[in-house]
Amino acid sequence: MTAYPGRWLAAIVMIGAATMDLIDLTIVNVALPTIRRDLGASGPQLEWIVSAYMLAFAAALIVAGSLGDLFGRKRIFVGGVVVFGLASLGAGVAQSPGQLIAARAVQGVAAAAMIPQLLGTFRAIFSGEERGKAFGLYGAILGFASAVGLVLGGVLVDADVFGWGWRTVFAINVPIALVSGAAALRFVPETSDPRAGRPDVFGAVLLSAAIVAVVYPLLEGRSVGWPAWIWVLLAAGLSGLVALGVVEERRQQARVAPLLRTRLLRIPAFSAGLLVQLAFSAGLQGFFLVFAVWLQTGRGFSPLAAGLTALAFSIGSFLLAGAAVPLARRHGRLILAGGGLLMALGALGVLLGASHVGRGSNPWPVVPGLVVSGMGLSLLVIPLANVVLAAVPREVASGAGGILSTSQQLGGALGVAIVGTVFFDRLERGSFTAAFRHATPVVIALFLVAAVLSLFLPDTALAEVDVAEL
Repeated sequence: MTAYPGRWLAAIVMIGAATMDLIDLTIVNVALPTIRRDLGASGPQLEWIVSAYMLAFAAALIVAGSLGDLFGRKRIFVGGVVVFGLASLGAGVAQSPGQLIAARAVQGVAAAAMIPQLLGTFRAIFSGEERGKAFGLYGAILGFASAVGLVLGGVLVDADVFGWGWRTVFAINVPIALVSGAAALRFVPETSDPRAGRPDVFGAVLLSAAIVAVVYPLLEGRSVGWPAWIWVLLAAGLSGLVALGVVEERRQQARVAPLLRTRLLRIPAFSAGLLVQLAFSAGLQGFFLVFAVWLQTGRGFSPLAAGLTALAFSIGSFLLAGAAVPLARRHGRLILAGGGLLMALGALGVLLGASHVGRGSNPWPVVPGLVVSGMGLSLLVIPLANVVLAAVPREVASGAGGILSTSQQLGGALGVAIVGTVFFDRLERGSFTAAFRHATPVVIALFLVAAVLSLFLPDTALAEVDVAEL
């Protein structure tokens, strides 16, 4: 089969569009304190602004991949880009926290439509070493985009272009979406999988309802006083996830693209990997939510100063990014466990330094902890899929990757709910620094859980080129 001649241009176009999602994961955190002040958002509403995106992403990701396989990846990708741009516009003009939360949920669905199509298209237009290089380029830009989001968010909010303030962090996506959508129509080839089953819409609806039923009580329970119905709803959500597993088990032989490959959950290393992904994502997203609010509202830092301070975390991750996979290939789970431990130690360093941060200046007491935690992130996250997929049968590896990504988004939403609830509950009875110091031990505990669970993973990892070929 002749390789598509414009494959690298197509890859650059798709990665360029996907950076909207990658940047949005961090850019919004920097803007949260300004959003809180401008829209009068409550603590739970701030948590929803972050969580709505991740919950929608988690709920739609796997079924969006199936839609692309069946109806054409380019078609779904361009649709996702257009909707993301429209949702960003909606977020930028939102006049209330509720409107912003709704726009963020639509952004999450649109991002979920884009990412699987990028990965599927790469597998279709690249092969061999080129495929590994393409995925490597995407991974490198993913890390870079996260760092850019921290600084860009601060720059845009501080610049207050046209008096838009925080709204510019969403408005900037609109021209990117226009250019990316047009370029994708022109340069990205249409691909599909003629063997693909029909999307599991019922499973996607049940998954969406179940995860909202789990997260809603965690986000809103404190504000309504933890009544009995909150606990009933939480139990219903957990029961819904179990029911989904049972339904998926019975439908494995149907002509339906499975939402959850339940037989994967019987592989101890894969189940452990899901929990590792869940735990570290919960700690990471929960930490950066409360860190942004504490540093700006509690210590008086500008959005740009807060973004530059948080950049220390990204710098730490870059230091070990290149060594993470080679180390994991030699030492497997021990590297990931060490990464989780470093993340916990780094968070402890931030906790110890928090009381020494100056009012609007001198962030240096927390910088070493951020760098150490970022180094741990590289050792844990970058090789995680390589290690987990080493225990998964090759024919279901693609589906396994989708479940891992869903777990990451769901974990992030849970972390925002849990850590945010602890932070805002304490804030009602004390200072911002006291609330931050109260919430950070929860983050440390989540990172330690990820470290311990990593010990149940395989003792080796696949090479990047092997993962790309799955």
